Amino acid sequence: MSVLLITPPMVQINTPYAAMPVLCGFLKQRGVEAHQVDLSLETALALFSPEGIDQAVAAARKQRPRTAVADFLLKRANAYRQWVGPVVRFLQGRAPEFAWLLSRRGTLPEGPHFAALDEDDESGGLETEFGLFGVTDKAKVMASLFIDDLAQLFSELVDRDFSLARYAEHLALAAPSFDPILERLTASDPTLLDLLIDRLTREALERFRPSMVGITLPFPGTVYGAFRIASAVRRFAPDTQIVFGGGYVNSELLDLSDDRVFAYVDAICYGEGFAPWLGLLGLGPMVRIRTRDGMCAEAESADATKARYEVPVSDYSDLRMDRYLAMAETANPMHRLWSDGHWLKVQLANGCYWHRCAFCDLALDYIARYAPADAKQAVDAMLAMHDATGISAFHFTDEALPPALLRAVSTELLDRGERLVWWGNIRLDRSFTAELCQLMSEAGCVGVSAGLECANDRLLKLMNKGITCASAREACAHLADAGLMVHVYLMYGFPTETEKETYAALRVVRDLFRDGLIHSAYWHRFALTVHSPIAKNPEAFGIRPHLPDPVQPRFALNEIGYDEPGAPDHARLGKGLALAVYNYMQGRGLDLPVSRWFEDVR
Repeated sequence: MSVLLITPPMVQINTPYAAMPVLCGFLKQRGVEAHQVDLSLETALALFSPEGIDQAVAAARKQRPRTAVADFLLKRANAYRQWVGPVVRFLQGRAPEFAWLLSRRGTLPEGPHFAALDEDDESGGLETEFGLFGVTDKAKVMASLFIDDLAQLFSELVDRDFSLARYAEHLALAAPSFDPILERLTASDPTLLDLLIDRLTREALERFRPSMVGITLPFPGTVYGAFRIASAVRRFAPDTQIVFGGGYVNSELLDLSDDRVFAYVDAICYGEGFAPWLGLLGLGPMVRIRTRDGMCAEAESADATKARYEVPVSDYSDLRMDRYLAMAETANPMHRLWSDGHWLKVQLANGCYWHRCAFCDLALDYIARYAPADAKQAVDAMLAMHDATGISAFHFTDEALPPALLRAVSTELLDRGERLVWWGNIRLDRSFTAELCQLMSEAGCVGVSAGLECANDRLLKLMNKGITCASAREACAHLADAGLMVHVYLMYGFPTETEKETYAALRVVRDLFRDGLIHSAYWHRFALTVHSPIAKNPEAFGIRPHLPDPVQPRFALNEIGYDEPGAPDHARLGKGLALAVYNYMQGRGLDLPVSRWFEDVR
């Protein structure tokens, strides 16, 4: 039995998404012949090439009537074609000498994403900040904006559903029916991107000749790509088994009852995936696997469910790290942790050590079943990945890094004298003392992200977050004093939140920026999911959920709508919050009353 693991388009192009290297390493440790391809990266590299430019140009020439976007590309086609190769190689780190040219305005053709460089400081311009950068950083920003422009051109001329971090996402968002995906898969006029995915899939099958293909579906923006790949496998290698798994499967497809899906996939794995794969390969019992015939419900033993989590040694042998593009579209250093550089992904624990937040998917295994790793074994795994790749940078992908485990891992790294760089997500609780934060910093931590949510004590208590604004501020202070970058996730529109409370929350966030305790932030709108405690007890939160439509057969189910009588205009408030935080991150408007950001916002 040989296995080919595939990451579909589109996820990220600066580093491999974690699922496939983790599973590949796990399977190889158990003697399985396993390989992997990152079709998210391969799709991007095929588009961001002279041949990709030629396809966009051909599409532009065919337009009748011709749009402004088509005219824009046709006038600059030669420049895009000449520069796309050097830009890609520069972002891959393989042509650093181009920094001297790319850092100069006017070297590259400049489309809509360059407009921010020309705006003045009052309206959020970036030229002043980039002026503080060195030549290489300036060049990386220019090259990244060039790629962003090309992505927009491809989306308008080649395939309207394409973007750098998602593909055909709308087909899988709140998708009770499989019909839209099926219609796109069986359309008689596939897009150029459809045909590209088909070709890349066929090339991968010819290279590895697998008997089983595993495809991860982590986000809605990968679902159509995964089905497109599966469709190609069915055509080009009809005897090959196809297996789906990943975050979207675990959150959206728990109630799947549409047998048409199984024309494209033979088995769907739920949970963390390791045990189901052992069952599929005949190396263990069949657990958490759904097929056309139903769900394999054989339970794991109590010892297995309570066992300590073992950090797998991810395998990157099929992935050339020097082909990934390190992007830097913003001057914000915390944002660059996501897109700039090659980060090896590591999870230190299964589940969340708190697992009580009312808005969270507590009914799901990846949150509810908490099992931490042994610090020594975790560091052994990290060093094994470092030795195999030469990369010293790690992103801990845990829901919330446990403070006690972070202390143990930091101590283990320092005791061994190992110098690694790492960051991850935490909870802003009182366990993050000044001493622990300093220890983390000395052990290589460079930043953290954390949920401050509504930044309001009443709402934090209602959502059972387990923190207060005061405890969060104290944790932020300890982290910042230790030299760590701090990014906070923020939530607006939580059930029962008033307009006055939204303004008060923004004051809390403004003061954290003003005092240098946080360096980056992002507001997102509250979303209600069927797996959360709020959905199970909506009356306690003053909302009336929209019961899922009795769709039969059903495809996906996760986020659901709801009514909240008397709620403020959260959409308008969200625009003001985003505007305020954008300016706060640039150091502007910290002395303005928070109401200023909501004037003239509609």
